[in-house]
Amino acid sequence: MRQLLADKLSGTLVGLWLFVPEHLRLGTWDLLCAWTGQPTPQVEPRLALQLVHEAALCVSGIRQGRGLGQRGFELANGLPFVAADTAIHQLLDGHTIAQARALQIALGLIRRTRGHFRGARLAIDPHRLRSWSQRQMRRHRSQHHQEETAHKMAQTFFALDGDTHQPVGLTTGTAARTVTQATPELLDLAAAILQPGTGGRASTLVLADGEHFSAELVDDLRQRHGFDLLVPMPNRASLRQALAAWPEERWVRRWPGFATAKGTLARRPELGALYQLAQRSGEVPAHYDYKAYLATVDRDEVQALTDDFPARWHIEEFFDRDQALGWQRAGTLNLNVRYGQMSLALVAQAALHQLRQRLGAPYAQWEADHLARHLLNGMDGDLRVEANTVVVTFYHAPDTLRAHYEGLPAKLAAEGVDPHVPWLYNFQLDFRFK
Repeated sequence: MRQLLADKLSGTLVGLWLFVPEHLRLGTWDLLCAWTGQPTPQVEPRLALQLVHEAALCVSGIRQGRGLGQRGFELANGLPFVAADTAIHQLLDGHTIAQARALQIALGLIRRTRGHFRGARLAIDPHRLRSWSQRQMRRHRSQHHQEETAHKMAQTFFALDGDTHQPVGLTTGTAARTVTQATPELLDLAAAILQPGTGGRASTLVLADGEHFSAELVDDLRQRHGFDLLVPMPNRASLRQALAAWPEERWVRRWPGFATAKGTLARRPELGALYQLAQRSGEVPAHYDYKAYLATVDRDEVQALTDDFPARWHIEEFFDRDQALGWQRAGTLNLNVRYGQMSLALVAQAALHQLRQRLGAPYAQWEADHLARHLLNGMDGDLRVEANTVVVTFYHAPDTLRAHYEGLPAKLAAEGVDPHVPWLYNFQLDFRFK
């Protein structure tokens, strides 16, 4: 690797080196060393870093045919080569789901201290991808396209901070696993990171969709410390008829065409009351439209129905923006391998979020694959070594980058971050713009 740096290198992948200072700020290397159980001199953390950078570049397919080599990709990982599929599979297969979960918790705690999460509202949602596996497995029908035939699915369950729109964590499971079975594990993961209801922190409001409406899940949430639940009730004819039978004085007109009401439901009184928050849309009684939501605590229905619950849809925006990091394809159905890969993609997403925030508009609004094509893999540059510093030179780069990356060692030191890159033999990193 030292020889490759000494020979200098040119290419378009030098934009990936913008990730390196974000890794130093985030503590990525310590996370990867802890996950692999190997110290800095070993190759395993560098292979894990290759997976993180593959996620950042939104690449897929066979590694040998990607053309990532000889353009700076391998050097950014601290390697003189691009690891092949066999080595990557052995790395992932040598780790358990519990180790991937521990990686997510460690990453989440770091992100919480850096202000990536507020912890007030938590959106949860399953993310299902069609699978062409030959295995015998349960088939799912799309919730939004019930007329379609059922297909084999690979499924993942995400938790997203409803205010910062950042992923708190994820779990995965076989196609046979239901939302009711998967959600408690997802909430355990979120609780370990957000620690709601402890240390003076308020409870976290869990925003779920109709698929999460089940007696078992509601009872589980009611017994959890630090979590409240807001979930829509199935919009059946019987529910609409019951709401239409409520007396008019029970409805409070909030603005033209919108009224709200509140009721209580009786289920397992020893766990406390359940609250039904209802909304009525329309001005003409013959055309009233009713919806109802279940809440585990008494709360203002206007705030809950017009502000809190709509924040759940940010998780769909997250899927559109960042699923190309490694969550848009089914991949292997060996769960420990898949869980490890997806957890490492969370590391890439965390660094990507910091990069977006640092550069601001328009980069902060770009989807992950667009950012990969036009920034990380879209600028001409070269690498060379000067004394103890790897110098990345960009040619005709956006002026926005200069203020953040020129004189980088001094900028990192001023933030209290060690500018030496441990996976690059403690070289420092600096950037030039020409």
